[in-house]
Amino acid sequence: MRRFVSLFFLIGFLRIALFAGEGMWLPLLLSLNEDDMQSMGLKLTAEDIYSVNNSSMKDAVVLFGRGCTGAVVSDEGLLLTNHHCGYGQIRNRSTTEQNYLRDGFWAGSKEEELANPGLSVTFIVRMEEVTEQVLEGLTDSTADREAIIERRIGDIEASAVEGTHYEAQIKPFYYGNQYFLIVTEVFTDVRLVGAPPEAIGRFGNETDNWMWPRHNADFSVFRIYSGPDGKPADYSPENIPLQPKHHFPISIKGVDEGDFTMVYGFPYQTQEYLPSYAVDQILNLEDPLRVNLRGERLEVYDAEMRANDTIRLMYASKAGISNGYKKWQGRMRGLNRNESVEAKQRYEADFMARLSANPEWEAAYGDLLPSFERLYGQMESPLRQVIFFNEGAYGIEAARFSFDLFGDASTWPSASEPERDSLKMKMLKRGRNFFSEYKAYIDEQVAYNILLAYIQELPTGEQPEIIRSMVNSWEENEVEEKLRKYVSDLYNASYFTDSTRFKNLVENFSLTNYQRDPVFGLIVSMYRSYATAIGKYQPLEAEVETLMKRYMEAQQVVFSDRNFYPDANQSLRITYGKVEPMEPRDGVFYETYTTLDGVVAKYEPGDYEFDLPQKLLDLHAEGDYGRYGTDGKLRVAFIASNHTTGGNSGSPVIDGEGNLIGLYFDRNWEGTMSDIDYDVNQCRSISVDTRYVLFIIDKFAGAGYLLEEMTVVE
Repeated sequence: MRRFVSLFFLIGFLRIALFAGEGMWLPLLLSLNEDDMQSMGLKLTAEDIYSVNNSSMKDAVVLFGRGCTGAVVSDEGLLLTNHHCGYGQIRNRSTTEQNYLRDGFWAGSKEEELANPGLSVTFIVRMEEVTEQVLEGLTDSTADREAIIERRIGDIEASAVEGTHYEAQIKPFYYGNQYFLIVTEVFTDVRLVGAPPEAIGRFGNETDNWMWPRHNADFSVFRIYSGPDGKPADYSPENIPLQPKHHFPISIKGVDEGDFTMVYGFPYQTQEYLPSYAVDQILNLEDPLRVNLRGERLEVYDAEMRANDTIRLMYASKAGISNGYKKWQGRMRGLNRNESVEAKQRYEADFMARLSANPEWEAAYGDLLPSFERLYGQMESPLRQVIFFNEGAYGIEAARFSFDLFGDASTWPSASEPERDSLKMKMLKRGRNFFSEYKAYIDEQVAYNILLAYIQELPTGEQPEIIRSMVNSWEENEVEEKLRKYVSDLYNASYFTDSTRFKNLVENFSLTNYQRDPVFGLIVSMYRSYATAIGKYQPLEAEVETLMKRYMEAQQVVFSDRNFYPDANQSLRITYGKVEPMEPRDGVFYETYTTLDGVVAKYEPGDYEFDLPQKLLDLHAEGDYGRYGTDGKLRVAFIASNHTTGGNSGSPVIDGEGNLIGLYFDRNWEGTMSDIDYDVNQCRSISVDTRYVLFIIDKFAGAGYLLEEMTVVE
């Protein structure tokens, strides 16, 4: 009977792995998945997808900047990624007079394309396993083990790129049980070619973020340039468009329910193999705190941005914190709905049962789960304080500015006169940058909200001394009134809330005056509390990391019949699935695609999120979709069962023949728990249809000349 129950628990846990969609697979090992992918509709081979010796799809996939993916779509280095991935570059080139965010941008020629200092794209040259070289002769008890590993990694990386312009990095997989060398080629001349107006590219903005159905054309267009020799080079008028080894043909044949889909990109992080204690802490401590504290800021930002276009542009990047805010809400919902903690507990019960039946396993791994329980219990209090600082105190802009600037200011006493002159110039420049995107009255509202949360939601013993002292001197019924006055006095007196006062501080600099500033004093007190907490938390976290390496090994030994794909770590991955509808809850059905009809149905003239350009409305009214429409409709986006996460944004979505059919840009809200617990019934990737992308470029923007360099599959 015990064996039957154990098997039942295992089958329950493996429910996901038996369905298509789960997993972020290393492309160099894709031959292991080839039969499965072909049975689902792939017409290509693993070699077509990833090859070291021949041109393959990997040569058209790039890491865009530091956190997105892009797809090369022409033999002249033309690149598609998401609008939200190129947002920073579009915003940086925008002014109130020439607002590319609002109006869009399209270069009429290569000479008009806009340079973007600091932006890079990274190609994968090759990947190879180097576990044996890294870990040879080492055990968990080897003295200086981590130092030896670090030294070996450095040697291998250096040797791999010696005499080349390539770069190399070794990444750990399975919590350090396996290592892969990744050799890359990085191009630093990446120019903006085109972007739709924000009303199209970010249509629906935060209301629709993480949601389905979606109706935004989340794409932007860039071009990669090389030196005349075809190698990476910093920006120069002499540079030429890159001639890539491969580019994706773009299909306008369309996709339908049941069609094969493959997402090729750089997913950032997943945590599929955590113990139940970790998942419980995320669900019941971390995510609720983060949601509450970010919500205190976002409530203020949203109201001000809706009321004022200047504030909207100024605070556009700051409001980006809403992405995590909404994701964590969805993750909590998904983990609760899936009873993910309970599922982990059932899995762990089976794990322990198997250990008890095998004395060797029990001796090697029997301490793991009890140790996790102890450590996560000890982490709760310091973690709460760390989150309050990171999401609360550090969300007060003036406090953060004063704290970050102190590193420079603290060098004043030992600086020479020329060094002091230089230091003043540096601090004044940082001040100009800060105050150009800062409104004290907004920050004051945020500060009040955050400090009230410190008072009401953090146990007294965990509060910073400055807050604890204030509250102890106030009557309970006067806390809000007293706090409001305290914050008002703070902002009226601080050097860091007013550009004129700040300039006077720097020009007549005194470190004593700096340190006596009330806003700086507040953040210092908050930091001391944080530093004490992080000092307790980090050793516990390090113990957990050490245990996770053994736990990952233990799971692979004990459940040897299961295929464990590695967690995402921003290395190149493939995930495959199908275009599939879903039922997120009783009585609700999600169709696989949306159309321009749905865009227009959401239209609200002058609205912050749902306004539309007149030209798009006219094209819809006329039904003028050109070759991009299907049966009198223009499809906008589609969903599929691909396992995706942050970092996949901008990833090419590829059909069974290797054609680009979409750009991935989001997950459905109900499925945001997929970083921890993927469920094929609840998790969908959301992608903009290439037909809508080309329609916007051609029919709306009048930039059809760009299509002339693409390979468009009718």
